Amino acid sequence: MKINKNIIIYVIAIGIGIFFFLFISSSTLIGNSVEQKCEIAQAKYEGDCVEALILFVDDDENGYEERNSAIWALGQLGDERAMDVLNKYYTGDIPDREPLEEGISQYELKKAINLAGGGFNITAFIWRSRI
Repeated sequence: MKINKNIIIYVIAIGIGIFFFLFISSSTLIGNSVEQKCEIAQAKYEGDCVEALILFVDDDENGYEERNSAIWALGQLGDERAMDVLNKYYTGDIPDREPLEEGISQYELKKAINLAGGGFNITAFIWRSRI
């Protein structure tokens, strides 16, 4: 069976197009979520996005699920100013399963520390400049 070369090129082009569409879409969703977390933190605390999220994480009055979301956002932002508060709560003991509403997530902290410490975030260039 002979496959037409043009059909192969067409299928590859469609696949690449779908990949880039999904990549841009998911990157935009991540950016929108980070922006939303920033707005919530800035409504409660002074400072820019990172400063407000740091204060949000460090306030025991906020629920664990919301604090874990703020930790995630800090990681996505990749700002080294977050390192102190992230390291403050990081124990290095990551359980197999940890409900986000029952405590500070060691898994989220580990990811956030990696990103805030200079780790590569492939989606950030799409959205980070607008926050």
